[in-house]
Amino acid sequence: MNIFICPGFHLPELTRCFLQELSLSADLTSTISENILTFSVKNYTPLSSLHILQNLLTTYGQPAKAAPIVFISFSAGVIGALGAAWGWELLGGKVKALIAIDGWGVPLGGNFPIHRLSHDYFTHTTSIVLSRPEDSFYADPMVEHLDMWRSPSTVTGWMVSPSNPNVRSYLNEAEFILRLLKRYQEID
Repeated sequence: MNIFICPGFHLPELTRCFLQELSLSADLTSTISENILTFSVKNYTPLSSLHILQNLLTTYGQPAKAAPIVFISFSAGVIGALGAAWGWELLGGKVKALIAIDGWGVPLGGNFPIHRLSHDYFTHTTSIVLSRPEDSFYADPMVEHLDMWRSPSTVTGWMVSPSNPNVRSYLNEAEFILRLLKRYQEID
């Protein structure tokens, strides 16, 4: 797996909860957290694309020789992850996708698929104009911002696909993320 996590401004325990819930939802024998890299916000801000990119270079080596990466980012971490993904590609690396969880107001664009997840319908509809159309998710009923990171298996809502806008699937956030990770061949 080449999954890189970019958390936001919150307690580190929330990231552990997020990864644990994804592992439990996926029914994996090993936890997802054992097979991915999480950017440490202990010494650097999640807004720092440069520090995230340096972390990627230290971990994966030369971008052109590294396997493609899937970014999962939350809140302010969406800003840092997006800049790092652009930098990774400029250095010759490949980004399979960026999953942006509740990065409201962040214009999202790149040479890779970007999937937006929002804590409510309003955030979803007001953010959609700031990104390319890809499969997205919004919570219904709405949830608090941190719930998106703390407990993705309890956040239910709608998956929206631009290829078929009249058909929506009701599922939980963890299921939506796991579908994306399967699509990008990061899990079986």
